Amino acid sequence: MSEKFIELRLGSHMISHGYDAKNKEILEEVASPFSRKLVAVSRIKSVSEKYILTDYLDGRWVYWEYEGDFKILKKKLTKI
Repeated sequence: MSEKFIELRLGSHMISHGYDAKNKEILEEVASPFSRKLVAVSRIKSVSEKYILTDYLDGRWVYWEYEGDFKILKKKLTKI
């Protein structure tokens, strides 16, 4: 089975490293300019109007800022 990818313009992101003893999410903020990336569709966990949540290495999660219209992205993902 071949992996499906989607091209996105992604920028700054937050890496979730889990939760502390008080159940507060531990986030590392990374500022970066927007650039085109190919993302495996299987890694996308959710999409909001500002962020795409993907899984990452070692059980981490990444909230990526994306450029584009939510409705257009939704339509692209539902066609895959």
